[in-house]
Amino acid sequence: MKRTILICGYGPGISHAVARRFGKAGHPVALVARNAQRLASAVEELVTEGIQARAFPANLSDIEEVKRIVTDARSTLGPIGILHWNAFLEIEGSLLSTLPSDLSKSFEIRVTSYIAAVQECLPDLKAHKGSVLTTSGIMALDDPKIDIFATEYAALAISVAAQHKTTRILTHTLASHDIHVSEVIVNGFVDRTPGGAGKNSTIAPADIAEQFWKLYTARQTHSIIFGSTIPISETVAHE
Repeated sequence: MKRTILICGYGPGISHAVARRFGKAGHPVALVARNAQRLASAVEELVTEGIQARAFPANLSDIEEVKRIVTDARSTLGPIGILHWNAFLEIEGSLLSTLPSDLSKSFEIRVTSYIAAVQECLPDLKAHKGSVLTTSGIMALDDPKIDIFATEYAALAISVAAQHKTTRILTHTLASHDIHVSEVIVNGFVDRTPGGAGKNSTIAPADIAEQFWKLYTARQTHSIIFGSTIPISETVAHE
């Protein structure tokens, strides 16, 4: 029996493609986001494709709601074998214009709530040798070209860098429990997302979802860069 994939931070881009890719492989799909109407539409679409999917509206910046949706998803769809963390705060602005409160919210979603979700899913992940998958972005990495690009995306850049470090530490922390942790670092704007609107060159969500599937099934690599929008130096290394 395939275990449930809990997708936190559902949207029409990467996470919808991940839901479809894993759902078609037989995994029950739990979708989590604040927009209940969007979730309902997504579930309806997935169900028509033969995928078992349910919606769990929640504010992922609220730790108690994170705990609730994990409990609800488990009781509705069965043990959680895969946690996909795709949640983030869509915000632009430099370090001189970004509100400190927005920076805090961005960090809370990318890191604090992410860790809370892992902790809450841990009994299932340990019991079923599960996986933690995270969507990351190229601004997480340390490179002069990236830092220049990130000047107008300060909150995103800082919080995704913290999430990247969190994921790296979790990789080692959870290895002893035979839980595989991996991330796709997206180097570019994604089609079907607000960031990809009006861009000449975007990355197809289905292609990113396929990278997640390969990471999940192989259980060997922990981090890959996918896309080539920002040229980065050879000194940027990852597994």
